[in-house]
Amino acid sequence: MLPLAGYTVVDFSQFLSGPLASLRLADLGARVIKIEKPGTGDICRQLYTSNTVLNGSSTVFHAINRNKESIVLDLKDEADARVVWDLLAGADVVLHNFRPGVMERLGFDYASVREINPTVIYGEISGYGKEGPWVERPGQDLLLQSLTGMTWLSGDAAQGPVAMGLSIVDMFAGSNLCSAILACLYRRALQQVGAHVHVSMLDSAVDIQFEAVTTYFRDGQLLPQRSTISNAHAYLAAPYGVYRTQDGFLALAMGSIPVLGKLLGCAALETFADGEQAFRERDSIKTILGAHLLTEPTAHWLEILEVADIWCADVLDWRSLTAHDAFKVLDMLQEVSMGDGFGYETTRCPIRIDGERLVSAKGSPKLGEHNKKIMEELYG
Repeated sequence: MLPLAGYTVVDFSQFLSGPLASLRLADLGARVIKIEKPGTGDICRQLYTSNTVLNGSSTVFHAINRNKESIVLDLKDEADARVVWDLLAGADVVLHNFRPGVMERLGFDYASVREINPTVIYGEISGYGKEGPWVERPGQDLLLQSLTGMTWLSGDAAQGPVAMGLSIVDMFAGSNLCSAILACLYRRALQQVGAHVHVSMLDSAVDIQFEAVTTYFRDGQLLPQRSTISNAHAYLAAPYGVYRTQDGFLALAMGSIPVLGKLLGCAALETFADGEQAFRERDSIKTILGAHLLTEPTAHWLEILEVADIWCADVLDWRSLTAHDAFKVLDMLQEVSMGDGFGYETTRCPIRIDGERLVSAKGSPKLGEHNKKIMEELYG
């Protein structure tokens, strides 16, 4: 039996951060009831990440809302609000990611919910916390990356700010909320007390950068300086980076420069020392290394470096990754089916418990798909 079997989550959240938290709770066995707005539902249903549409909704909605139920309720309607209250009374977890003050105006804030459900775990994600000059700003991933210095860590020095190609702040905020909810559920099992958990995307965006931020304060508050070539980490010395080869690319992590010079047959590298020089003169080192790696295909260099236990890797795209035996053995993909029989392939939960992969054949819900079922459970 999954560890959260028997637990019920009432989920008001939309977009990515909140739904990611409830997705992970669902993967761990919880029943997630997604409350959606009449007509449009979760705005993420129309948030197209490409020109690919699955069964009438965006691909991102299907990816992050599998294994959930949907009930359409108007939170401002008196009759629907009574249904919401009945759902909240039996919930183990309630979560949302509205802007600060919205749930208070609607009457479904933590203080109000706690009156009818004292041991509820109430989780919320905000963009920028509940106070401060940014509190009313939209909590959107690219904006958070841009405001928190994160865009000055990727790309080469001459490129200007470069955003991550994933909604990384949303993902970490959702993971942080999920972790806190699980901890509070454990405490509730021991002490029979509820909790109010708040995570902001701003906090999460800073926390992601714990290594770089700590270095910044230790380093006299000097801003991180990206290398001009093959930058992959602003605070790491050569050879750390991704390099073009004759037929592709090669990733090199930490390693000794003179050792690399000897292994690769590049005499110019053997004149450099490791440590301070490898950082101070990393642009020169990377330029020499980059030019040398262009002379042979990736497989040639991998054959030399892997035998010598040098930290290196081929640089794969999704097509080559998914065709690789190393990916196939993970069994990370699963086929899920929606209530109308529409099926699609997506990722599974990455967690294994007692050696077992966590999978579920239940796809994402159609808008309001479970209204009748849930109403019958509540009122017969």
